[in-house]
Amino acid sequence: MVARALILLLVLVPVRVAFFWLVSLLLSSLIWFIAVKASDPQDERLQKGLLIFGVMFSVLLQEAFRFLYYKLLRKAIEGLVALSEDGCSPISIQQMAYVAGVGFGLMSGAFSMINLLADALGPGTVGIHGDSQLYFLTSAFMTMVLIFLHTFWGILFFHGCEHRRWWEIAAVVIMHLTVSGLSFCNPLYVGSLVPSYLLMAAAAAWAYLLSGGSVQNLRRFLLCLRSGASPQPGS
Repeated sequence: MVARALILLLVLVPVRVAFFWLVSLLLSSLIWFIAVKASDPQDERLQKGLLIFGVMFSVLLQEAFRFLYYKLLRKAIEGLVALSEDGCSPISIQQMAYVAGVGFGLMSGAFSMINLLADALGPGTVGIHGDSQLYFLTSAFMTMVLIFLHTFWGILFFHGCEHRRWWEIAAVVIMHLTVSGLSFCNPLYVGSLVPSYLLMAAAAAWAYLLSGGSVQNLRRFLLCLRSGASPQPGS
């Protein structure tokens, strides 16, 4: 019974967390839409400010829904503990964090690709007026980095909530705001892609260490060594 509940939970978590992401996007889009309609559409400076506000508010709302989902998963783990015979949960909060992060990332990436494909339908040709022709390529790379970042952010965020390390939660929010803000550097794509990938590398290393990883384990993985084996001389 516990095994069935575990499998069902691992399947439903990405779907439910994707729904939470969509709800946060819907609410932030609704607020931005109302703000745009209530303002002067001819004021370009104001409209750009509202766009920046909408992006930043969307990030904060996403993180608020991530925290809400952490609370729900905590209740689910307590239910699994009550069902288990030994009083232990068959799934850890780290595994929950990973699955939830993947759900957040996949939905974010899918939504980004839908917008990208909608732009690809036309009208017009990218770069026809001398603009960069790397729009679709850089958008694909940006989508990929966001999927990975959401996965790592999920691990960091849940770890911070579990151990009451609020500075880890703040670090996730700041990184999310930074990556979203870097999108305003476009069409200077180097100014957005390079810092985003550097943040992804830092978040990946941080999440790996918080999940119990070590340099020794990474070295064993790269050298294809079994646990407890030692590298041969000259390898």
